[in-house]
Amino acid sequence: MLKKRTAVLMVVVALISGSLLTLFLSNSSSFAGQAASGEGLFASITSGGLKSTETRKIGAALDLIEGNYYKDIDRSALVDGAINGMMQALSDPYSTYMGRETAQQFEESIEGSFSGIGAEVSLNNGNVTVVSPIKGSPAEKAGIRSKDVLLSVNGESLAGLELNAAVAKIRGVKGSTATIQVKREGVSEPIEYAIVRDDVALETVNARLRDDGIGIIEITQFSSNTAERFKKELLNLEKKGMKGLVIDVRNNPGGVLSVVIDISQQFVPQGEMIVQVEDKNGKREKSLSKGSSKSYPVTLLMNKGSASASEILAGALQQSAGVILVGDNSFGKGTVQTSFDKQLGDGSLLKITIAKWLTPDGTWIHEKGIKPDIAVTQPGYFSVAPINKEKTLKYNMNSEDVKSAQIMLDGLGIKSGRTDGYFDQGTQKAVKSFQTSQKIEANGIIDAKTAEALETMLIKHIQDPLNDEQLKQGIAEVQKEIKAMASNK
Repeated sequence: MLKKRTAVLMVVVALISGSLLTLFLSNSSSFAGQAASGEGLFASITSGGLKSTETRKIGAALDLIEGNYYKDIDRSALVDGAINGMMQALSDPYSTYMGRETAQQFEESIEGSFSGIGAEVSLNNGNVTVVSPIKGSPAEKAGIRSKDVLLSVNGESLAGLELNAAVAKIRGVKGSTATIQVKREGVSEPIEYAIVRDDVALETVNARLRDDGIGIIEITQFSSNTAERFKKELLNLEKKGMKGLVIDVRNNPGGVLSVVIDISQQFVPQGEMIVQVEDKNGKREKSLSKGSSKSYPVTLLMNKGSASASEILAGALQQSAGVILVGDNSFGKGTVQTSFDKQLGDGSLLKITIAKWLTPDGTWIHEKGIKPDIAVTQPGYFSVAPINKEKTLKYNMNSEDVKSAQIMLDGLGIKSGRTDGYFDQGTQKAVKSFQTSQKIEANGIIDAKTAEALETMLIKHIQDPLNDEQLKQGIAEVQKEIKAMASNK
C-alpha cells in the first residue's frame, strides 16, 4: 500500500522542460565574440545534414509506419519523436528537444520570468529528477529537494516518458491541483504532494544589510538581468557602509554563462581566472577577470542544490578571490549548453551540451561537485517530509508520519525523546504541549488540524534567519575576518 503524505500549497503553474536553466551559453555570452571569425569555442559547433542513406532509411521508416500502422498517425508527432529519440540516445540529461510552446517557456525562464513550481528538472536514467528547487520558491518551501525523482502526476506515471511529455502532465490550469508522487533517497516509501498550480514572477536577486554592517545577497538563478540587478544591490549596500558580505547561492540551479562571469568579476582580481570552457577537441577558452577584488571579507553559502553557474561562481571566488565557501557539497554539473532554434524553422528548439567547464585550477567538478571550506549541514527538520493529513496519529502507532511529527516537534524545541517513528508516552506529552501552545484541544492525538498547525509553525521556524545554521556560520566567518582586519591596522 502506497504511503500518502500531502502538502497543499500555492505553486507556480508547471515545470519548465529540460534542465531549466543549467549553464546556458547564448550568442551574447563572453566567448561568443569569436563565433564570427570561426575561432574558439564556437568553432566546434558544426552542422551537416543527413547522408543520402540516412535520409532514405528515415523516410522509409516513416512511409512504412504511415502506410501500415493500424491507426491514423500524426506525422509531426512522429518527426518530433524521432528528434526526441536522437536526444535521448546521447544519454545526456542536459541535452533536450523542446516543442514550440516549451521552447518559448525556456526563453522566458532565461529572461527571469516563467511558470513552474520553482524547480529545475532533468531526465536522468529515464527518471524525471529534480536538479534543484529554486531558493525561496514554493517547491523549496513544500520540501521538494535536489535529487528527488518525480514518479507520477495525478495518478499518471511519468516512467518512460521523454521530458517534455512529463512536463506537459505537470502543467495545468491555474488553481487546479497536481498531485505529485516523489521518490526520495533514504525514504522507503513514496511521498505525495498535492500542489495547487499558480503563476509567479521570479526575482533573482534579494539583498539586505544587517545592523552589524554585514550584507547578504541571495541569487536564486542567473538570468539575463541578474548581473545588472546584482551590481545595483551590491553598490547600494556599499554606499550604506557595508563591512562584509555573504553571497547565498543555495538551491540556485544555474543560468547564463556570461551572467555568472560578470558577477564573478566583481570580486576576482583583474587578470585572474574565472572559468575555463573546454570543447570536444580539448581546446580551452579561458575567461579572465576584468574586475578587481574587494577590500571587505566575503563568504559564499552553497548546498546540494547549488548547480552549474552557481558552482562556477563558487569555484572562481574560492580559487581566485580567496572567498570561504560554507555549507554542503554542491550538485556537480560541469557542462555547458547552447540552444538552436532558428535551424528547426517552426519555433521548436534543441538544447545541446557543447562543452564542459573547469574551475580556475582546471578541475572538472561534474558529478562530484565542489566541497565547502567549512561544511555545515542544516538540522534534520529543514528537510522533513510532510505529514499525511488523511490519517490520525496516536499512542502506540509506528510509522514514517510519526517520525516526521517527532522531528518537527524537536525542531520547535518540544522534545519527544525519540525520532524513530514510535508514538510513545513522551511523544504524546510533546503533542499535548504543542496543542496547548496553539490553543488546540490537548488530546495528544495528531489529526489534520494539529498536523497543519505543526507544519505551519515549522515553516515559520525554518524561515527565521536565527535558525539557519549555514547562514549563521557564513556571517560568523565574515565577522571573524572583519575583526582580524581591524586588529592588523
